Amino acid sequence: MKSSKSPDRRPGPHETVDSLLDGRLKVIQPRDGYRFSVDALLLAEFVTIRSGDFLVDLGTGCGVIPLILLLTTSLGHALGIEIQPDLAQRASKNTMVNGLSRKMKTLLADIRHPPLSPEIADVVTCNPPYRKPESGRINPNTSRAIARHEILVSLEDILATARYLLKIKGRFTMVYPAERLIDLLSQSRRFNLEPKRLQVVYPDLHSSAKLVLVETVLEGNPGLEILPPILGQGKYSLTAPV
Repeated sequence: MKSSKSPDRRPGPHETVDSLLDGRLKVIQPRDGYRFSVDALLLAEFVTIRSGDFLVDLGTGCGVIPLILLLTTSLGHALGIEIQPDLAQRASKNTMVNGLSRKMKTLLADIRHPPLSPEIADVVTCNPPYRKPESGRINPNTSRAIARHEILVSLEDILATARYLLKIKGRFTMVYPAERLIDLLSQSRRFNLEPKRLQVVYPDLHSSAKLVLVETVLEGNPGLEILPPILGQGKYSLTAPV
């Protein structure tokens, strides 16, 4: 198990700082390479958090999902797991910049083999790679390719890890392409993760669905709540880099 080492808090020459939550959250990202999208912000808005929960974010990237939740909910503590060293270091930097080092840590690790004890998390989140390795053009930028295609991790790997980490009745929440919804729901039940809440994201009123947000509960009872749809990017927008 490796904790990402303490980084310099200052943005580097090849980094930008994006402001969220009316300036309460500053997120350092690379100018080139993988940058978070509105998908992560929608997931943070959708997830259910109860007072004092411990959250594990799989493939945390720059740490934006747990950072948002720590600032907007009663989340107790968070742990981000990231396999790419540059992203793990940036997540640690963002935790420090926002004064949340006592509440969030980042582990440099493979989410298929988390160096953690089982049944420790109340909530697990994931904004995973959406595309199968054989589908579409692989981005020449390695960081972006790993984030977008199932190169290092598959849907089944993610669900298996979520089940391993969750307490009984714990919640796993993820965002996924609408066209792969059946895969997500059927595979979730294989891992005893019962779908409980679902919300569909549409680009506009005249287009087919783009994304789905799904919350499952480990050993949950059957019964699915389908929430009102989200149009466009919901309430989120990014300010220009500073």
